This record gives sequence, C-alpha cells and structure tokens, in this order.
Amino acid sequence: MLLTAVKLLPISSACPSPSVFPFSWQNTCPHQQNRQQVTETLPPYHSMLPFPSMRPESIRPNIWQVAPPVPEHLKQQFSHINPIVLQVLYNRGIIEPAHVQAFLEKYVLESTDPFLLTDMDKAVARIQHALEQEEQIVIYGDFDADGVTSTVLLTQALRGLGMMTRQVRPYIPDRVDEGYGLNKNALTKIKEQFEADLVISVDCGIRSAAEAAHANDIGLDMIITDHHSLGPELPPATAVINPKRADSQYPETMLAGVGVAYKLTQALCQTMPKRVTFELTDLLDLVAIGTVADLVPLLGENRQLVAKGLTILNETRRPGIRALAKVARLKPGCISSESIAFGLAPRINAAGRLAHAYDAARLLAVNNSLQAAQFAARLDQLNRERQRITADLGAKAEAMVTPDTAILIAADSAFVSGVVGLVASRLADTHYRPAIVIEKGEKESRGSCRSIPEFHITEALDTVAELLVRHGGHAQAAGFTVANENLDEFITRMTDIAAEKLAGLELHPTLTIDAEIKLTDVDWALFESLTPLEPTGYANPMPVFMSRNVEVCSHRVVGENGTHLQMFVSGGKQASHYQEIAAIAFRQGAWASQLPQYIDIVYTINVNEWRGRRTLQLMIQDIQPAEMKTAVP
Repeated sequence: MLLTAVKLLPISSACPSPSVFPFSWQNTCPHQQNRQQVTETLPPYHSMLPFPSMRPESIRPNIWQVAPPVPEHLKQQFSHINPIVLQVLYNRGIIEPAHVQAFLEKYVLESTDPFLLTDMDKAVARIQHALEQEEQIVIYGDFDADGVTSTVLLTQALRGLGMMTRQVRPYIPDRVDEGYGLNKNALTKIKEQFEADLVISVDCGIRSAAEAAHANDIGLDMIITDHHSLGPELPPATAVINPKRADSQYPETMLAGVGVAYKLTQALCQTMPKRVTFELTDLLDLVAIGTVADLVPLLGENRQLVAKGLTILNETRRPGIRALAKVARLKPGCISSESIAFGLAPRINAAGRLAHAYDAARLLAVNNSLQAAQFAARLDQLNRERQRITADLGAKAEAMVTPDTAILIAADSAFVSGVVGLVASRLADTHYRPAIVIEKGEKESRGSCRSIPEFHITEALDTVAELLVRHGGHAQAAGFTVANENLDEFITRMTDIAAEKLAGLELHPTLTIDAEIKLTDVDWALFESLTPLEPTGYANPMPVFMSRNVEVCSHRVVGENGTHLQMFVSGGKQASHYQEIAAIAFRQGAWASQLPQYIDIVYTINVNEWRGRRTLQLMIQDIQPAEMKTAVP
C-alpha cells in the first residue's frame, strides 16, 4: 500500500445538515471477461447519474458502479477466505480454486517458457553467434521508463553473459531531435560510427518496417522486441518478438517492453548457462519499475514479475534506485507498486521528457553511491520542472478546446513534446473525452493521444495512416508524427471519426466499486486482510469501497489554492462503536463550501505515516450527499 505523509492538523467544524436526494449507480457482472453490463440493479437505488445541481460545478459527475455480491455457492466454497477479499477476487474474475490460490500466492498456472514467443529461437541463435564472434551489439531503446529499464536490463544482461563493455552499448533516441522509435539516420550512425553488426530494439520497432528494411540495406542485422500493437506488416528483421503476434503461443499477451526484454534474457540464460555470471532475478527490480510505469495489466505473469521485483527493490541493491527512493521520500523497505507509479516512475520519465533519457539510464546502471545521489538529484529537479511546465501548458490547452466536442484537440508551437502526453491525459481525465495535444514544428508536428474505453485511439490513427509519418500505441494511449501540410486534414478527419464513433453515447466516467461496507468495518484487521491482493495497479486496482451515511466530523481545504479536501469522518453516532478516520479527497476542495454533515463516499484504504505514527486513511474518490433511508445491514 502507498505510504503518504500528510500531516493532520486541527480542522474546521462540519457544514450544516445534509441535502437528501435519490441517486444511484449501475450494477455490473465483472467476473465476465468482456465486462459487459447486466441489467440487474441493486436496491434501493435506480440507475442514474447523481443530480449535477447537488455537486460543485467544478467536480464532474461520476457513475457509481457497484459489483454484484458473490453468489452463495461461492461463499460456501471459499468460506475460509475473508468475505471482502472473496468479493474482490470475484470482481476480478478469479473464481476457480486453482486461480484463487495462484492469485493469492502470486504464481501463474500457464507455462512461462520464453521459447513459446515466436522468433525467440531465431533471436537467441543470432545473439549467441554475436557473442561467439565478438560482434558489436547496440540496444536501441525508448525514452520512457519502460524503454529505459528495458535498455539497461538487456545491456547489463549481455555484459553478464560475457560481452565486453565496448561490445554492447545502449542507444536511446532524443525525444526532440529524433522522436519515438527506430529512425534511419540513427541506424546509419550506429552502423558507421559504432561499427555495429546487430541492433536489438526494446520497447519499440514493431511498426518500423521501413526502418528495418533500411537496416538490411546497410548491412545491419536487426532483432525487434516490442509489446505495442502490431501494424499492417511485420518489420523485415532477423527476429520479431512481440507477445501480441497472432502466431505467438505465449499465454501472456500483455507483457511490458521490459517484460519482453526479460523473457529474451531468460531464454539466453537457458541456452548458454555456462556464460551466465549474474542472478537472473536481480534484474526483476527493473522489470517491476518498467511494468508498473507502462500501465500494462497487473495480472498473471506481470503481477508475478512485479511482486518478485518489489522484493528486489526493497533490498535496495542498486545505488541509483536507493538514491532515487530517497529524493522521492519513500521509506526504505516499503516500496510498493504505488511507490513506483507515483514516486520512482515520474522521475525516471522526467529525464526523457525534458533532457535526455540517458540521465535515467545512468542512474539505474551506476554502482557509485555518490554519483547515484547526484543523478537522483538531477532527476528530481527535472521532475519538479516537469510539474511546472505541465501545469502551465495544461491551462493553455484547456483554453484552446471546446469541452463538449467528441474529441479534444489542441495544437500549438508552444507545447513541449516531452509533456504533451501528460497534458492530453489531463484533458481526457477532466472532460472524459479522447484528447490529442500536438507540438507544432517547422516541418513536422508530433502529437500524443489519450483516450477513454469507448474510443480505441490507435485504431482511429490507423484509419488516417496515410496522413502520418509514423504512429503507434495502445487502445487508450498513442503517439504520432504528422507533416504540417497534412495537419489540418488530420484534425478534421480525427474529429469526424470521433464524432461518428461516439455519437449517441452518454459519456461519463465510471467508478467501479468492489463492495459496499460500513465505515465501522474499516480497521487494521480489514487492511491486513487485503494485503494478499497486492501488488495492485492497472486492471488490478486497489479495492474500492463505498460507505453510506458517513458523518463529517470536521473538514478543511489543504494544498495550494485549497485544491484538496481533508476530513475526519465516522460511521455515525448511531454506530455500535464511535471512531473517527482521517480522509483526503484530492482535487475536491470545492466541496468545502457546501459539504453536508452526512455523505456517501467512494474510497480506498491507505496508511498515513507521520513522525513514526501509522494510521489508517481513506483516499476519497467521490462524494455525494447522503441518502439517509438505507444503509448496509
């Protein structure tokens, strides 16, 4: 669980009595893989959005979507499991005894043989030949945390298999000068200046058919390892390893780029055991960082790799990670998946956003503690600058878009390529619309896209591919480069595509709730019972609860400009035992002037640590005035 340091000070008394109104949420059947909604609803509420008039105008309405209860036969079958934990497992689709045990004990049932990945045998054979012939190898990476960890991992692995430092070197393109992915100029430079014989891409290359053909033309062998969505044709490389290939037999299709690099390393170690001079598991700290940072589903093998990687991370074997955790104010030995997502990954990403990703790669690879501290301080400073620039450009982009349009598009030469993705993410989160933010250049412009579940952004880009220099990504995040003469047509066509695809849909963000519980159920025993569900992350979130008729004992606004709302809440004086629990609602400070005395809340349970004292804290996701007629029995 994420440990946060929020100092709790005396705060003001609660606002007057509540406004009572009937609001409700939809009921889903989340154990089905397709996550389709079902028509069943839970009493006493009827499916509808909360009345906007009952909320501050600056806080968007959400659909509260509570999972149906566990069927009685499953409760009896799993009577040895905490009922709330069982409910969460049921919501995640984990209902078979073998799967339940595997999830709680963090192992996978399917084979994880790396040679089930198509072309793995070809890649291993080519690398083995390079090792034996002492050829020059370049690891071609990407500038985000997944790409950087992939680059460092495979570089260190090849050196650990006996290659000299001069024989294997990393290459990460410059975000501004070169952009994402393979590019012909870089490959020519690698061939001519580095005298390389083999290039291995990590976290990129799957849509680089023209660049791979260029490598062939100049006598440069290529191995592509990637995890992004495939293009219309595979690159003409010696080997193309991607778990999303239709002909792949590997059961886990959603590995991160660093996960694919790890599987290649695993295959190399199995093939050449006498060459191995390192512990394969020592690389799992890098796998954990890249996997969490890239927002791949934290289920199956990904979750297993992250769980093992967190163990390595908390042993702080790398001076660079130890130094980075210190500047991020993470407690030694307590790094979690949330710590990676909100502490380590943003600082690693800041290097590639505002400077060069080599700054982050050096930090992860360094063995000197003094240098590690210097590198970490540099990344921390870049991250602070990134936060400032993102806020400024976010305000600029907000002023440029029309919130109710099907897709939000902002293009300007003032935008910085390193933060356009963050700005697009803010637009998408704020308005629940797909968003594109474009940095206009002299001849070409680069854009970053963030989307919502109702709109597959990469498929949309595929339909206008003839206008683009390059593009790629996932369902809800993508990037592209477009020639300026095509920019206006690109914007027009993307606007039309989104309008057609989203026509007639009521677009509202949904809060998926695992269970309704009484606030008096929130205690250390419940918190500890949830521990086996970790590590949590994308597609396997921290358990989300809802409690009704919660009494606001006191509240105040905190943060710059009163952005956040801090409260002490209780289960009400009618509860069997009275207790107050601290709660923090980020970006919901607008509630302060109209907060009722009794509210319904959606939240996760966390730990607040301050001056050595640990207390439970609610992380509030949403608030509504309470409907006092019903409560959990």
